[in-house]
Amino acid sequence: MDGISIQDIIFTFIGGLAIFLFGIKYMSDGLQRSAGDKLRDILDRFTTNPFMGLLAGIIVTVLLQSSSATTVLVVGLVNAGFMTLRQSIGVIIGANIGTTATAFIIGIDIEAYALPIMALGALLLFFFKNKKITYAGQTVFGFGALFYGMKLMGDGVSPLQDLQWFENLTVTMSDVPLFGTAIGAFFTVAVQSSSAAIGVLQSLYTENAISLDAALPVLFGDNIGTTITAVFAAIGSSVAAKRAAASHVIFNVVGATLFIILLVPFTALIESLATALSLGPKMTIAFAHGTFNLSNTIIQFPFIGLIAYLVTKIVPGEERIVESKPQHLDPIFLSQSPSMAISQAKSESLHMGQLAIKGLEESREYLNTNQSKHSEIAYSIEDAINNLDKKITNYLTQVSSEDINETDSAIHSSVVDIVRDIERIGDHFENIIELNEYKIANKVNLTEHAMDDLNEMFSLTLDTVEKAIKAFEDNDAELARNVMKKENEIDEMEKAYRKKHILRLNEGKCSGTAGIIFVDIISNLERIGDHASNIAQEVDLEES
Repeated sequence: MDGISIQDIIFTFIGGLAIFLFGIKYMSDGLQRSAGDKLRDILDRFTTNPFMGLLAGIIVTVLLQSSSATTVLVVGLVNAGFMTLRQSIGVIIGANIGTTATAFIIGIDIEAYALPIMALGALLLFFFKNKKITYAGQTVFGFGALFYGMKLMGDGVSPLQDLQWFENLTVTMSDVPLFGTAIGAFFTVAVQSSSAAIGVLQSLYTENAISLDAALPVLFGDNIGTTITAVFAAIGSSVAAKRAAASHVIFNVVGATLFIILLVPFTALIESLATALSLGPKMTIAFAHGTFNLSNTIIQFPFIGLIAYLVTKIVPGEERIVESKPQHLDPIFLSQSPSMAISQAKSESLHMGQLAIKGLEESREYLNTNQSKHSEIAYSIEDAINNLDKKITNYLTQVSSEDINETDSAIHSSVVDIVRDIERIGDHFENIIELNEYKIANKVNLTEHAMDDLNEMFSLTLDTVEKAIKAFEDNDAELARNVMKKENEIDEMEKAYRKKHILRLNEGKCSGTAGIIFVDIISNLERIGDHASNIAQEVDLEES
């Protein structure tokens, strides 16, 4: 082997793989930061039916450069109840197509320019303060690192073609396609990236270390292996999230099985495409990957309903759906009936209030169980509250002040204020989640008495918020006064619990860090009570 040792092969390959994975991740982060909230907007806007979900899955995966990231995002949204199972299946199928973009990017084969591209990215990163330029620099640097990693992987695998045992291995993969499929699935699970697995395959094929009929089963296995990320994300999640992950597994396993059966004609098709289009080795694998995922989608897309039915049988239970999109903001009322538009905005603010109540409940569950599924749901709810805040506020700003009477004007003003208060409630329960995350990460323990105090104050605060929303909904002055009375109780409770905390601290029953977390949580609950009182006061204003 001309003095090249196994150690050189391994070190060069794993170093190249590490740089390749870093490049994908860094490029993905740059693209994601550039996109900002657009990813959620895309999923909100384009998941009304499975076909639109398919398009959303393609777009988001191209932006993220990772089908695993897309499926984890989808599982999170389904877990929070913001997306139905049928919608999620469409997005997951689209993610399979979108992930082929990385293989095609690699197929361009501009490894010779990898270092100058990285240098350009570094220039944008370190010599400009504008965030957009910095994110662009991150994307460019990651793009260059991806190709540099590919070059190193190619250098690492090049000597393998001269090793007899590796030649025997590829012959076995050609003769026993299931063996190659298993290797592809195992490797993808190991590196947690189907793009990296396909990249390695492209390097092997380019260096003539593997034949096409041996490479294709590995490619099918890569698509099975990538489902494991969604499966991990669904562990401990809701029934709907588990079903979404199961649908991903079924879709990819069925597709891989079908194409293993059709391996001979599929190989012939790819060879014909490579010849007809004069494709290089890397682009040949990219076309194979793209053709496989596109064909699999065309074949299975009509059976989304059947896949959904199967996973409901495999994973029994009830789905929980939380409507996070605006339900009442019909733009037609803005011009035809400003009074009705204000009424619609009020209804939407009540919907927003119900989300805040749900977020508080999930925050309390997280505080008591430390299970991340509750924090994920609460974070998603807080995002939805922020989204509704913007939508309702924008909707109300379009209502013409000239066409509304004094009563509607008062309601208009109240809704604007209440939406702001509900948004602040979302911020405070998000603070509580972050405090609990800090507690878990730093292994801080709260005493049993402290937890009892927190649960008692949480229950009172939650009850106060529920009654405030109900008082606003029914315009109930009596209930509103009750809310303000409860808010005073929350204030007194916070003072009492602060004193109890100081006693525990003086007696050495809790640590200083635990005490800070405890005080910060009750402070956030007290502020939530203030915002509930603000909502109740709007009812009193209407009554006066």
